[in-house]
Amino acid sequence: MYRWTILSYTGCPEEDFSIGKSETRYVFLVVLPLFVLAHFSHHLVSALITPLLPFIRDSFSLSYTRAGLLVSGFTITYGIAQLPGGWLSDRLGYASLIVVGISGVAVFGLLFGLTASYAPLLIFLVLMGFAGGGYHPSASPLVSFAAGENKSGRALGIHQIGGTASYFLAPLIAVGIAKAFGWRGSFMLLSAITLMYGIVFYLLLRRWGYTKFERHDDSDLNKETQLQGEPLRRFVPVVIVSSAIQVFMFSSVSFIPLYVVDSLSGSKEAAAALLSVSHSAGLWAGPLAGFLSDRLGKKPIILFTAAISGPLIFLLNHVSLGAGIVVVLLFFGVAQYTSMPVTEAYIIGNTSRKNRSTVLGIYYLISRGGPGLITVLLGWLTDRYGFHTAFGSAAACMGAVFAVCTVLIIKNGGFRE
Repeated sequence: MYRWTILSYTGCPEEDFSIGKSETRYVFLVVLPLFVLAHFSHHLVSALITPLLPFIRDSFSLSYTRAGLLVSGFTITYGIAQLPGGWLSDRLGYASLIVVGISGVAVFGLLFGLTASYAPLLIFLVLMGFAGGGYHPSASPLVSFAAGENKSGRALGIHQIGGTASYFLAPLIAVGIAKAFGWRGSFMLLSAITLMYGIVFYLLLRRWGYTKFERHDDSDLNKETQLQGEPLRRFVPVVIVSSAIQVFMFSSVSFIPLYVVDSLSGSKEAAAALLSVSHSAGLWAGPLAGFLSDRLGKKPIILFTAAISGPLIFLLNHVSLGAGIVVVLLFFGVAQYTSMPVTEAYIIGNTSRKNRSTVLGIYYLISRGGPGLITVLLGWLTDRYGFHTAFGSAAACMGAVFAVCTVLIIKNGGFRE
């Protein structure tokens, strides 16, 4: 049977993959920056939805419910699509799913910009979510292998910068274009640029040898699966607690603008600025966490982040508008963006090549799709009992998951890598 094999840009198979200083410089100075740009491109079109929502709402005279459904239409399907995206990556090849995750998303962005009625808007956003599902389960293994095992954490942390930067720049770029050419112009222009980059990046992946297959014996494949990675009784709790960090932190931070305006009597401008404080941590926390995880181990970083996540959510109920909430939201961002690259590196280092992207797909399904579902629940709690109950419930759930998973990890071998 055929099994996916990662090749370095020199063409060496993964079994023989080792990079020296010159190859490391090439990866970190040439290959990795292009992956960062690919990650930026992958999120660029979908990042336009929220900042342009007021323009879209006015264009179609949408209610809040119908406008919110557009955002959910992409978010939920994007999370669900991670699982089939990872499964397909293991069978069709990483590069194919990466180009679909960039150029495919852009195609539906173009169609979204050409749409004249509400129903097709929602349909194209759902299709955009499904098209993007294969990017992360495909790109993360390639980034990890390109950098080498000892530098995979920091490489994945740097790769994360691209996704974070898109959420900073997309609103500024999109609103500027929309004022001149309308919201359709923003989607069409940026989708066209993204479409072209996806094609160019795929050609680069072919040049580096990331689209090749090699024939391997089934017994060799089974041997690798048996020998590689931690036992499931320790592996599963680590992935669960890391997923919980993202589920509860991202769902809680979604309510920060409303919380600042409605409970802390802040302005809309202040609410937007405070939200950016949280996301700004992604520009440095991810790379730093990846660097530290390469030296201290993946599990200690993940468990430390999980330990502070519940208290951070709880502290939202005890801050006022000022320095206090700025500090809490900054650490919010640290917790959110620290767990991502470290968990990716942990999964990649403890799964076989046969099912690595499938396992990543399961992780992304929970960590990316889960916040969409929990956000709905937190909204329901807020409507009936207020923000304090909603944040307190999220903090309690995060704390419970951390406690149970930590006990299971310690019971089954603790922090041994």
